[in-house]
Amino acid sequence: MTAKLFEPIRQQRQSESVFPLRENEPEYARLANVETAEQNRYGQHIALYDLVDDAVSLNINGVHEAGFNPHRNKQHAFHFAADNCIGCHACESACSEKNDLPAHLSFRSVGYVEGGTYPNYTRMNISMACNHCDDPVCLKGCPTRAYTKHPEYGAVLQDPDICFGCGYCTWVCPYNAPQLDPVKGRVEKCNMCVDRLEVGLKPACVSACLGNALNFGVVENTPENRQQIDNRIPGFPDPEITHPNIRFQQTRSLPAELTRPDSMPLKYRRDGSSGYKPRVDLATNKEKHWNLGRLSSRENPLVAFTLMLQAAIGLFAVMLLNASPLTPAQAVPGESSTYLFGTVLCAALAGAGLLLSASHLGKPLRAYRGFNNLRHSPMAREGLGAALFTATAGLSFSLGWFVAGWIVQLLALGAALSGGFTLYYMVRCYLIKARPFWNHWQTTTAFVGASCYLGGLLFLCLGGYPSQSLVLPVLTLGLFLEATGLIFHARAMEKADDEGAVSHHVQRTTFAKVYYLRNILLGLSILGVLWMTLAGLGSTFAWMALGSCIVVQSIMGRALFYVLVVPTTMPGAFFWKNKAFEQHARDIGLANMPQAGVAKGH
Repeated sequence: MTAKLFEPIRQQRQSESVFPLRENEPEYARLANVETAEQNRYGQHIALYDLVDDAVSLNINGVHEAGFNPHRNKQHAFHFAADNCIGCHACESACSEKNDLPAHLSFRSVGYVEGGTYPNYTRMNISMACNHCDDPVCLKGCPTRAYTKHPEYGAVLQDPDICFGCGYCTWVCPYNAPQLDPVKGRVEKCNMCVDRLEVGLKPACVSACLGNALNFGVVENTPENRQQIDNRIPGFPDPEITHPNIRFQQTRSLPAELTRPDSMPLKYRRDGSSGYKPRVDLATNKEKHWNLGRLSSRENPLVAFTLMLQAAIGLFAVMLLNASPLTPAQAVPGESSTYLFGTVLCAALAGAGLLLSASHLGKPLRAYRGFNNLRHSPMAREGLGAALFTATAGLSFSLGWFVAGWIVQLLALGAALSGGFTLYYMVRCYLIKARPFWNHWQTTTAFVGASCYLGGLLFLCLGGYPSQSLVLPVLTLGLFLEATGLIFHARAMEKADDEGAVSHHVQRTTFAKVYYLRNILLGLSILGVLWMTLAGLGSTFAWMALGSCIVVQSIMGRALFYVLVVPTTMPGAFFWKNKAFEQHARDIGLANMPQAGVAKGH
């Protein structure tokens, strides 16, 4: 392919147009025009649609012309030859310069794994950016619809002006491609350099690669002077999660075991024909600690949000159960002060939880955009359910003072249904393949269990003391759900061959004393409920002690839930992506230098 193919664009564009072509662009920076396959290895069509002559503009920088690449409407992909990479970070620098990135953001990063013994110690470098997947989980997870999968080049593009900075895409992406900017409060990511593609050039990172390790073209095409196009490499997450459009060459012999250079207690061990599997690196840490300070994290608002909303949903369910024909009526909707004050508490808790959740956003004033992707995003559906529950619970209180009968009953039914809907999608938000520690049915038992025992306790505090015969079974159910899930989850994580096992190891070492204290409090709570059930109703002091144990263990457990998770990210790179180095940089003052890549104050 020659530059003449793109001459119409070059003649029509202004200086601020798609991308300025130089007269002496080197050949290695140009896209190749070669024959392509019809399907990729996942069974997907490489041609995303058949329009070539009637090309549609991507409106890059306000330019309305479209590129004339004959393969423009086919899925493109990066090709990385690990054998060639020398770890010079030229690709990172070119990407940052091309996209004018601040020091604390990097769309492409170079990390490495290493192993062996002297003198046969081996390092394998890995350069990674967005893989523009066939099944982009970032697109499906984003509640604001900031992501679009374009038929032009198959690029997954993200609009930071739509994003409100929830960071959910950073959770679901297995490759750490979306980058949450803590300064601007929004996410940005690799855009495949589509402006360069439109004029026949490869992405900036590929053109800058000194070792000829990076290449780019239509997916499944083997680049020149390459002999392998695989979709697996040591340290790379399971490609079945998203069907990523990246291909690898790695033919050099590697040790049977590879370790990471970052602070994550994770290594990779050769596992027959399936390649390398994650394993716990027991050499990193065996001592048991409290680390109470590290329980506080960026996710603190979500700890409060989930517990408050689950408590509100549980309280409403207990009130409805108490008003059902199956139990002696103590709080009939619309006719009891317990019900009326209870609905106010439900609405207040849910509303406060939503406000806390909004405070977690990088752009809180854009929270209204959280309902844009109800078609795909569990987070958007969770937010809708929470808003409906808050509204219907509050209205049932307001109207309860003036009207009774079918209107209040209908509102109560609406609140119950929206509460169940919210709880269901709250669970779905955390069943993420890229976070194996969460992707277990224990998340369901934890959330439903918390809703039962926290809701039961709130009902007692509202004056439901005469209904202890109803509350005790609810508390028992919730605590047993919590305990059962924890037991089976621990067993599953001990046997897991993924990052979930690493999370469990951190749980039993770095946070071991907190973890064991939480389990003791949970056990005491179960014994207390059973004692009250078998020996009769307890005293006020006994109820206060039981309630304190339940609340404290629920807060500790939810905080652990967030800080323990180890995502399926690529091996740690230098500077800001390596948390061990980041802390070192803070300790010696290097973090205050912009080139160190640590955002000040974050």
